[in-house]
Amino acid sequence: MELELRHLRLIVTVAEQGSVTRAAASLGLTQPALTAQLNRIDRTLGAAVFTRDQRGARPTALGELVLGRAKVLLPAMSALVDDAHRMVAGRDLRARSVRVGTAATALGGLFVNRLVSGLHAEVTSVTMPDVDAVAAQLAAQTLDIALVGMCGNASPPTAEGVRWSRVSTDPVFVLVPDNHPLATRAVVTLTDLADVDWLGVSGAGCFQRCFVTACARAGFTPGKVSEADRAACVDLVRAGHGVALVQPTFPDTPGVSVVPLAGVPLQWAHHVGWHDESAPLPMDGIVDAALAAHAEAVSRSSPRFLDWLAAGRA
Repeated sequence: MELELRHLRLIVTVAEQGSVTRAAASLGLTQPALTAQLNRIDRTLGAAVFTRDQRGARPTALGELVLGRAKVLLPAMSALVDDAHRMVAGRDLRARSVRVGTAATALGGLFVNRLVSGLHAEVTSVTMPDVDAVAAQLAAQTLDIALVGMCGNASPPTAEGVRWSRVSTDPVFVLVPDNHPLATRAVVTLTDLADVDWLGVSGAGCFQRCFVTACARAGFTPGKVSEADRAACVDLVRAGHGVALVQPTFPDTPGVSVVPLAGVPLQWAHHVGWHDESAPLPMDGIVDAALAAHAEAVSRSSPRFLDWLAAGRA
């Protein structure tokens, strides 16, 4: 005889009831029938699973081992059957996990958290180096959903079967050291910062070109312009090695201050994307998740951004 799931259920029931008689009644079996089943299980395993006497049934060392495994296997099998039924009935999102990619956005973590809560499905996420890489993976269907940030003057890359929806368009602010003369200003102009080194100027898409154009309109040509990730920007700005362009949802961080740029010379937009064949996913809900992630990021952002919004500068 081979040990089957039904045998594991018998063992668990006997252990829970503490008596073959009570377990038989619970299972709708006669006591002799259950005893015969237990004897066959003992022979299959090579030793007794329970010590059975007038005081009831107690697991042996072997029984404890079997019970431990049974309490893992039985729920797992039950979940497998339930998931299969949901999939066949069309109530589940899909048999595999939902794959999410993000790039150039401060909203990625909040967006993925919203998806995990809202989709009731397993979600895996990856941060991509740039928007083009995300679009390519959406087109190849190695990603199901994406959230990307890019220059507000640009549109996401076109790819067969890929659709985009703009979530938000925000002003770009500047990050300066706390001890910078402009750190306490309500707003600054690009001209105020004509002589500084610039960090965090993304070379992707048209953003760097738009930045240089905005500087030219302000009457100067920027000096050193470089890309840097968020952590590096904070460290370099805090140490006085330059200023950085940042998304306005940048949170309060010791040693640096976020200051709005007058006239909104630069903007950063967020777009959510998906592939047409991801249609079983609730796309309206995914766009709503991106909008909610942005709203949450705004609520957590520097008071400078909240003051900027309250002043109606948007």
